[in-house]
Amino acid sequence: LVLGFFDQFLSPNLLGLPLVVIALTLPWVLYPSSSSQWLSNRLLMLQGWSINRFTQQLLLPLNTAGHKWALLFASLMLFLISMNMLGLLPYTFTPTTQLSLNLGLAVPLWLATVIIGLRNQTTHALGHLLPEGTPTPLIPVLVIIETISLFIRPLALGVRLTANLTAGHLLIQLIATAAFVLLPLMPAVAVLTAALLLLLTLLEVAVAMIQAYVFVLLLSLYLQENI
Repeated sequence: LVLGFFDQFLSPNLLGLPLVVIALTLPWVLYPSSSSQWLSNRLLMLQGWSINRFTQQLLLPLNTAGHKWALLFASLMLFLISMNMLGLLPYTFTPTTQLSLNLGLAVPLWLATVIIGLRNQTTHALGHLLPEGTPTPLIPVLVIIETISLFIRPLALGVRLTANLTAGHLLIQLIATAAFVLLPLMPAVAVLTAALLLLLTLLEVAVAMIQAYVFVLLLSLYLQENI
């Protein structure tokens, strides 16, 4: 059976049932549950410290009204990192390479920030559509442009995450295929290709974490504009 390069992004099925639900629930199983013990192991302490540091850095530009989003942002960050990292394992599926899933996360959260801004400070939220000091003839054009840019934000969030993960997975598969093809023909070149594949895999691990952070960071910036 010969598979195409894009077949790795197809949602797996078993007996006609999509397995994407299992892939989405798996990261939550890996998270440790709360315990009544006074002392915890090093892994839990490291995880708690990293979550606290991330939350502090993320909420640094936000005022007090935005701190109630800390739990949502931290959970979303852990969820995206887990999905992106698990997708790098062999025989796994990365749900975050699906644009529908990423838009399903981006659109409601972006819409929530916009609704908060319109509800709490309507004048200030609408003021973003027209920069201060705009000449009168340009007012209609700038309002249309700013409105379009506002509605493009969730699309940019979803497409950025999807494109970066898809490009990394495709590049890894292309280089791995080249290494297998070159192994019987030019072993020395195949070894160099395999070394490049290892470096690219390490880079993809970094990209998986960075893209999750960028996704949550941009949401926090959108929230800051509306509170």
